This record gives sequence, C-alpha cells and structure tokens, in this order.
Amino acid sequence: MHIRNVQKRTKLNLMIKAIVSGIGFGLVLTFITGPVFFALIKTSIEKGFHAGISLALGVVCSDVVFVGAILFGSQYIDVSDHTKVIAGVVGSAILFALGLYYMFKKSEINYENKVPSSADRFGYVLKGFLMCIFNPTLLFHWTVVIGAASTTFLVGTPHRSFHIAVMFLTILIIQFGMDTLKAFYANKLRARISVKFIHRLNEVAGIALIIASLVLIDKLVTHFVFAAPAGS
Repeated sequence: MHIRNVQKRTKLNLMIKAIVSGIGFGLVLTFITGPVFFALIKTSIEKGFHAGISLALGVVCSDVVFVGAILFGSQYIDVSDHTKVIAGVVGSAILFALGLYYMFKKSEINYENKVPSSADRFGYVLKGFLMCIFNPTLLFHWTVVIGAASTTFLVGTPHRSFHIAVMFLTILIIQFGMDTLKAFYANKLRARISVKFIHRLNEVAGIALIIASLVLIDKLVTHFVFAAPAGS
C-alpha cells in the first residue's frame, strides 16, 4: 500500500511539473514571436476577432509541425547543412516578401466585425501557418524548449514520453489561449482606431518581417553582423 501511494504521488508530481513547465514556456513563447505578434494584433483590429482567431490557429498548426519535425523527423531524415541553408534562404525571401506586402498594403477596418467566409478563414489560417513555418527563429525556440523538456524529464523518468507530451500540449493550449486574448482585446479597440493608425501598424509589421528576413539571411549567408558558426 505504501509503495502504491508513493507511486501515485510521484505520478501526480510529474504531471504537475509538466503542466507548470508548459504554462511557463507557453507564456514566454507567446511574447517572443516578433512579427507574428504584430500580424495577429493588426489582423484582429483590421479584420475582426474571427480573422484573428483564424490566424492564431495557423500559428498553432505551424507549432505542431515544428514539434513533430524536431521530435520525430530527426530520427528518420538526415538534413545536410547545405539543405538547411537553402531552406533558410527561401524562408527569408518569403518573410521579406510578406514584409513588403504589409508595408504597401491598402489599409481598411472591418467595423461591423463580419464573420469571414470559409475561404477567407482558410486564407488567414494559411497566412499564419506560412508566416511561422518559414521563420527558422521559431524552430530555434522550439529546439530550446525540447532541450529543456529533455533535461526536466530525464531518461528513466516514469512515463517520460507521456509527460513531455503533456508539457507540449500545455504550451500549445497556453499559446492559443493568449493569442485568443490578444485578438479579443485588439478587436475591442477597433471602434477607436483610425485607418491611418492601421496603415502605421501595417508598416511596423512589415518592417518587423523585413528585419527578421535580413537577420536570417545574414546568419546564413552574408555574416556582416552575425559571425558564421564555428566549423562552417
């Protein structure tokens, strides 16, 4: 009986540890996504709450792909450094193009908060997904989180895979919940915001995306600011 009680307490402690760790990482990650943060606020103000939620859903889908690729893909696929550079350059070009699009995009506000059509919803989901999936910075963030999870739940920990899965599920739930709150409150501000302000917000989001693309290309190719990795 005593052994069973100890096992139950151990399982409970590990579960609490997984959830608390997930909440902590989820709160941190939701505020360090840079351009995605501006894009979510901008979309929620400009197009309404439903559009913002659709964009957030696309972001979560990209996070699921990142986690799956890191956890399982590396076991079966050996990606060369050259291929990683090519993928990074393509990603930076897409981020740069999105930045230019935002900077010169015509601004408008959906004051009536009309529910987007199914096609428009899919478009916002796809935009959120592509904006993140081609941003290797987020891949780095998830790699750090996975490394932290591996040290939090060491090899030999009872039901290790399950608790790591709980931790990541908690992170995704927290991120989507926080993005929902951002979209909700940004939507509430629409009546007080002018089209001119939206144009300025578009410019900020565009500049953020362009800077992210330039930083990425410098890390991968030019190395004007960021030194090349040792051994490359």
